[in-house]
Amino acid sequence: MLNLDHLLYRIFWSLVALAISASACQVKPEDGTGYVLPTPQFVVITRTPLPATPSLTPTITRIFTVFPTDTPAGSPTYTMTPTRTPKPSKTPANTPTSTRMVVRAHILQQANCRYGPGAVYLYKYGLVPGSNMDVIGRIESGDWVYIQAIGGSNPCWVKTSLVEITGDLTSVDIVYPGKALLPVSPYYPPVSWVSAIRNDALITVSWADVPLRPGDEEDEDMQHYVVEVWRCEGGLLYFEPIGTNNLFISFSDQYGCAQPSHGRVYVQEKHGFAGPVEIPWP
Repeated sequence: MLNLDHLLYRIFWSLVALAISASACQVKPEDGTGYVLPTPQFVVITRTPLPATPSLTPTITRIFTVFPTDTPAGSPTYTMTPTRTPKPSKTPANTPTSTRMVVRAHILQQANCRYGPGAVYLYKYGLVPGSNMDVIGRIESGDWVYIQAIGGSNPCWVKTSLVEITGDLTSVDIVYPGKALLPVSPYYPPVSWVSAIRNDALITVSWADVPLRPGDEEDEDMQHYVVEVWRCEGGLLYFEPIGTNNLFISFSDQYGCAQPSHGRVYVQEKHGFAGPVEIPWP
């Protein structure tokens, strides 16, 4: 294929040569004396650039076709399930456990063990000298202790002076009044009324009678009524159970205690106790 510039060049000079030849053939003498050279004529060819033709740039398009893979029939499909990672559990700190001191009572002599913390309460059973008992309670003053056989379950009250205490008695709970209860009489009612008067430091308490049927006394020394009083003496409050067969009692109750004095009345018979009825303290 000829180059475009070369082609135009050849056309240009061919036209020039053609023009010169034509002029030579038409020369005429002006005056008959000679010849006049023909005036050359030039044809100017202007090179007009061709319009730019957009070049075709091949574009490669990659087409990817995803073909499904063959999965054998019956093959198990596994699904990833996120698992929760357990947080480490807090290990509780070691909590010290209190070890309760064992307090024992060694019986020094033949003694009566009673239902309440005093000699006026009903007899429960006797204690043999040389026996060892668990101390499971006491009254606030510590004058009477609540004991039972070691590993047993039938407690009763004994005067502290009749036993030898091993261990710290103050570490034992105060259980009367409160946890240690008197047995309730199934046959008699409590007294119907109680009154009290004061004459300076002397308190007199009286109540209605509840007669006992013959044979309902524990023995001939049993007191028909038990009056429990918490009375003031020397600025301290003392617990005192008082037994009587009368319908009144008198006792001293001074002024000056931080805690109020108070008391209550029980009916006592061989099966148990009826009441109590609170004393309206004067």
